[in-house]
Amino acid sequence: MPELPEVETVRRSLEPILIGKKITQVEVNLPKLIKIPSGDANAFITTLTGSAFKDIRRRGKYLLFNMDNDWALVIHLRMTGRLLYVEKTAPIAKHTHFIFSLDDGNQLRFHDIRQFGLIYLVPSDQIDLISGLKTMGPEPLGTEFTLDCLKEAIKGKKKKAKVFILDQTCVAGIGNIYADEILFQAGIHPEETIDKLSEEKQNALWQAIKDRLKAGVEHRGSSIKDYVDGFGEAGTFQHQLKVYGKSGQACLNCGKQIEKIKVGGRSTAYCPECQKK
Repeated sequence: MPELPEVETVRRSLEPILIGKKITQVEVNLPKLIKIPSGDANAFITTLTGSAFKDIRRRGKYLLFNMDNDWALVIHLRMTGRLLYVEKTAPIAKHTHFIFSLDDGNQLRFHDIRQFGLIYLVPSDQIDLISGLKTMGPEPLGTEFTLDCLKEAIKGKKKKAKVFILDQTCVAGIGNIYADEILFQAGIHPEETIDKLSEEKQNALWQAIKDRLKAGVEHRGSSIKDYVDGFGEAGTFQHQLKVYGKSGQACLNCGKQIEKIKVGGRSTAYCPECQKK
């Protein structure tokens, strides 16, 4: 699933070419992905046709396209979603569910093999109609995410560390890949109870969250399976991974074998030597 670095990379790739572009036509091939207005392809098409992209923001794993008619197109890529800016003459790939034709003669296409993507169209000043955005925690790369902010989020929580940092109401944008990498850098066992962390480990966690996500953005995301940016180009952070997807291999820090367990129902890789309870 695209996480904060991947979604931010998509945003950065699309923003320079979409701002000011007008949508001339909308084709909806899978209305069920429209969550607001629920499955209403006609309202979706009518509202967006003729509008132009004003700005593109990211909140957690959501992309927010603010239009010049005071509506916002909000997209969550979920597991396999892709947003691709292509020439109108490019062959339409299987699993292309939405096509936005633009006044420059090109198209923005939403492609999703698993069909888990989420599409919303809401008034720009009513983003909170989307429950996932209304309850979302702080942006970990934003100035508001201070050490005190993290400590406050941790206070009283009895969750396991892995479960805590995956919780979008605690910290926005972290998924399975970066959760494993963050905990490894911080030296925290994924099953350690979050409010039992020492001051030193809380500080290490805060630093690791910022460091790993920033590095992920700098490397334009992790292209392990489906993820590419708005032009179909892969990221390179997959080559920087220390534990994710490496169970059975030797830890690069200590040489011990990386192990795999389930935490909160999620596959989790960690080093039993570097991440002791």
